[in-house]
Amino acid sequence: MPFYSDTETYYENMRALFACVRTNYPRATEAIANARINIRVRTTAPDANIIIHGRARPVTITYGENGARPDLEIDLTADTFHKILLGEFGLRQTLSGGKMKIKGPIWKAMSLGELFKVTRQCYPDILRNRS
Repeated sequence: MPFYSDTETYYENMRALFACVRTNYPRATEAIANARINIRVRTTAPDANIIIHGRARPVTITYGENGARPDLEIDLTADTFHKILLGEFGLRQTLSGGKMKIKGPIWKAMSLGELFKVTRQCYPDILRNRS
């Protein structure tokens, strides 16, 4: 059974997650702005799209399909993303195991390292606060 039963609950947690990152770890979003990259994280089960707009400052995030053209696309299940955010899956393990697919300039994906690191610090608290 998937951790997230519906898209709206998933989006609520992701909004809280990115608010935590923006407030407590602004350098993580700054790295994306410095890379000048738009990133789409597309999940299944539930189907969702998170677009991180990093071509302009400040970095903004939208939820749902909005026609934005990403430079980098990341595809995975919401459960895989959940496990990455909990630190149960590593990025290399997820990529090499085929659980995550990246399309676009992979070298620009390096700007996400700091973002993933700090999201792992925020995510457990968000889950505790939402239960």
